[in-house]
Amino acid sequence: MLKRFTEALSKVGGQAAEVATVGEAAAYIAGHVNGTVLLPSQPSLERIALAAELEAAGVKVVRESWREHAAAANAGVTGVNFALADTGTLVLESTAEALRLATTLPEVHFALLDPGKLLADSLAAIPYLRGFHERAPRNYLAYITGPSRTADIERVLTIGAHGPRQLHVLLMPGLSTDFYEL
Repeated sequence: MLKRFTEALSKVGGQAAEVATVGEAAAYIAGHVNGTVLLPSQPSLERIALAAELEAAGVKVVRESWREHAAAANAGVTGVNFALADTGTLVLESTAEALRLATTLPEVHFALLDPGKLLADSLAAIPYLRGFHERAPRNYLAYITGPSRTADIERVLTIGAHGPRQLHVLLMPGLSTDFYEL
């Protein structure tokens, strides 16, 4: 399923990288970003102390005042609730404004995903989607399939007009296998 996911992600313009440790994840992000990174509060990323690792790698991390910093940030970093292997799609419960800002305004989105949270397709996601609805009937779920793209202006495909120009998915085993945790 991992191969299927990475191939589908590549076809839609995303990039996948396997990382074994938080240090490798921070080094990857530091090597692909030039500037400020939005890092909203997320249990799995706090548990691995990603913010401290990024700062140690020389990355300026924003963890508050989201609206003030979001438009000027170069990248956003999030976890992922689960992903769909057949389309390379990431699914994030993004009710928190900080998560929506981190995934839509910066030029680059880095998403950390435990490969144990890969599902074959959208039919396999139905039980988890029902679970989200049962937990909080009024929440936002974002489906992210590659970098932002649109063709609504004279049918010319434009990358990054309504969101990130780049999507990097860092595959990190052991990050979190809880489908309801980012």
